[in-house]
Amino acid sequence: LDADGYLYLSDRRVDLIISGGENISTAEVEAAIAGIGAVESCGVVGVPDDRWGEVGAAFIVVRDGAALTAGDVRAHLDGQLARYKIPKLIEFVADLPRNATGKLPQQPLREQARNLTTPPGEPDQ
Repeated sequence: LDADGYLYLSDRRVDLIISGGENISTAEVEAAIAGIGAVESCGVVGVPDDRWGEVGAAFIVVRDGAALTAGDVRAHLDGQLARYKIPKLIEFVADLPRNATGKLPQQPLREQARNLTTPPGEPDQ
């Protein structure tokens, strides 16, 4: 909402994650992750969570020859995003699905994210 009262949407509503009553734009999180030099591409989706309602799950393709850990990603995002926006689940994948127009379809990622679990010792939001 700008000073003149105009509302601008930065993402599709279906791609909005609601975690603990807070709204999280997947596009904002994806842009922050894409700022990591080792990241070739990424996608973020919301997945159901017993405690928070939904949490973020990030799927990341790492550039050839680069190394990246979930801890590296979280450290990069800490200070750039509010803590509740940092994905709770991070999965490194060889590639991401694309539709005919080259866009990243969210549904396949949501289905894949449902099979992820929080690694032991991972921080809560």
